[in-house]
Amino acid sequence: MESIIKKIEDMSLNAWPSHKMELYDGWILRFSYFYTHRTNSVEQFSKSTLPWREKIPYCEQVYKRLGTPAIFKISPLVSPDFDYMLENRGYQIEHVTNVMTVELCPSPTAHVEKLFQNVAISNDLLEASTPKKDINTTSLLGRNKLCEYPDVTFSNTISDVWIESLFNLKNTTNLVHREVVPSMYHSILKETICASIEKDGQIIGTGLGILDREYVGIYAIHVRDDYRGKGYARQIVSGLLQEGIKRGASKAYLQVVDGNLPARKLYESLGFTFSYSYWFRVKEISD
Repeated sequence: MESIIKKIEDMSLNAWPSHKMELYDGWILRFSYFYTHRTNSVEQFSKSTLPWREKIPYCEQVYKRLGTPAIFKISPLVSPDFDYMLENRGYQIEHVTNVMTVELCPSPTAHVEKLFQNVAISNDLLEASTPKKDINTTSLLGRNKLCEYPDVTFSNTISDVWIESLFNLKNTTNLVHREVVPSMYHSILKETICASIEKDGQIIGTGLGILDREYVGIYAIHVRDDYRGKGYARQIVSGLLQEGIKRGASKAYLQVVDGNLPARKLYESLGFTFSYSYWFRVKEISD
């Protein structure tokens, strides 16, 4: 299990670059003007050689100079003793997040194509087989219970229009965030699947799939408030998973904030199960 967690943690770093980063003795200090906890925190990615009591104050001074709280990400890969040390230094827990994963069934398109390749071996078999139009592709989706996604459009690139729409869906008004975050999205090196739903000339739903090794990571699932409850989020996630399968993904992962029950219920209905949790230790650094 530890190796799987390490892989997902590495992929999540690839999927969401920070505005600025510093490597420090097996730790990575991420800074993005406190846009999100993940992109503005310290993560441990390899063994340390320096003592924690030396490294923590160093990180605190870096974030103090940058004008944001000091934040440390605590995953199952981090020693419980380190978490306890931060607690004793006055750090509070914020933003507990659950990581969910799923094994993906082959796409319905792949099932149908393989089926008809097999039955087309002879004309007799082809004539005896069920016509394509009569095949219920939805029934071939298997245990993932994915749905069709007629309202979703996809792009291989993350456009500025998509990012601006995401800002609007998230009510992001911070001018610094709106200036620097587009460069973070454009810095993603992995293959991306950018999803959107448009109504009346405006994007009212977004999603992002990021392919890395055998996984597709699911990010940025947002639907405008007045369009929620219509199944659009299900369409977006289903579409990203099925498009990921077409591009070679056999597994998927996502992160959902603890307590977001509607989102967790949706993901569970698509076959996702709980894998592990992580959280952030946060402290305002005063003079």
